[in-house]
Amino acid sequence: MNQELRERPRTSPATSNRNFCVTLARRTDEVREIQALRYQVFGGELDARVQGNIPGHDSDFFDPYCRHLLARETESNKLVGSFRILSPGAASRVGSYHAENVFDIDRLRKLRPRMAEVGRCCIHPNYRSAGVSTLLWAKLVEHLLIDDQQIMIGCASIGIADGGRHAASVFRQIRPQQMAPIDYRVFPLHRLPFEDLADERRVAMPPLIEEYLGAGAWVCGEPAWNSDFNTAELMLMLPLARFTRRHNRQALPRSA
Repeated sequence: MNQELRERPRTSPATSNRNFCVTLARRTDEVREIQALRYQVFGGELDARVQGNIPGHDSDFFDPYCRHLLARETESNKLVGSFRILSPGAASRVGSYHAENVFDIDRLRKLRPRMAEVGRCCIHPNYRSAGVSTLLWAKLVEHLLIDDQQIMIGCASIGIADGGRHAASVFRQIRPQQMAPIDYRVFPLHRLPFEDLADERRVAMPPLIEEYLGAGAWVCGEPAWNSDFNTAELMLMLPLARFTRRHNRQALPRSA
């Protein structure tokens, strides 16, 4: 097994911010707020086929099994961002990870006891340059470390209103060193034919994928077409030891 997957993370980043507060959702009405924000972001921006029984809300079968992190603006109490976490135990109770609706992840089976899935990541469009994402990531890592998780996986959605060309070009820009070791590759159930769709132009990397890669995550394989959500998906894996080692190195004071 890759050394970075065996290594245990040792520290978590600070999660304080005077402008925003990140907590776990405790009540049904808080989860409904999150689902409404997801509907706005995924349906409005990605043109995704949003699911759910409540009009104006994005919800699915996995939501009741997840813990939901939410970020609020301190002054207004406005919901500005959210992640959800599916623990290994919860995935066992559900019968699968959400990613298994889109990818064959059989090569990751030995990692399952310490592998949490993060999903439905969204930030309100007016707050994407305000440090909300950084604070959510910090709180997310804190919760995973408390639960003794070592691996984080997640799928990043890319809109395909252009027929998938942008998603294909994003994947073509992934560097070889950003790909997961071959033993931890996953395989799309419905493959996006990126070779036929991508061109040579450089495209903007979606913020979530950029954040994953900046944290040290690997892309686990080729993009998939999510037929339920009607988006392209890339699956990423982040060994938490890799994240905390990068964070601690960046936090070291520079020599005078």
